[in-house]
Amino acid sequence: MSAPESIDLKDLRAAGLRVTAPRLAVLGAVREGGHPTVEEIALIARPRVGAVSTQAVYDVLHALTGAGIVRRIEPAGSAVRFESRVGDNHHHLICRSCATVIDVDCAVGHAPCLVPSADSGFTIDEAEVVYWGLCPACASTIDTAPVNPSPGSKPGPPRVNPNVEQDEPRARQKEETADD
Repeated sequence: MSAPESIDLKDLRAAGLRVTAPRLAVLGAVREGGHPTVEEIALIARPRVGAVSTQAVYDVLHALTGAGIVRRIEPAGSAVRFESRVGDNHHHLICRSCATVIDVDCAVGHAPCLVPSADSGFTIDEAEVVYWGLCPACASTIDTAPVNPSPGSKPGPPRVNPNVEQDEPRARQKEETADD
């Protein structure tokens, strides 16, 4: 048994969850890094257990999330993603082009790190911050100059720079290599 599998066993048992092959496979897939979607997790988990349905993957993720072993993140306009970094108050950088998600530590100070101007009586224990932009790879292929530059105008939508060879978004490349 490898060290990560041993840690997974301990975490499942400590959370009061039965140790099953699908739970170990799904947890291992989440812990491989990144912020995988359910589909990406299923692609990684299936070879480890022979067969596991997408519904079983959802069920395992629900149990792992409820036990606090994994965290579910739901970036606006993007598929639900999961991560194994739990127990701290970190945030995320998300590329608008390729959907890469990167962890970033708390913006300033201690959790919840952002204090609202009025808490309306809530006891705040977490702040969820998502920074949106372009990763370095995507930014190098995008021309962000305004479409109709004029004094006081707001920048237009990003445009593809015709002078730079275009690559498929990394998310698409990742899917293709997973299918091999």
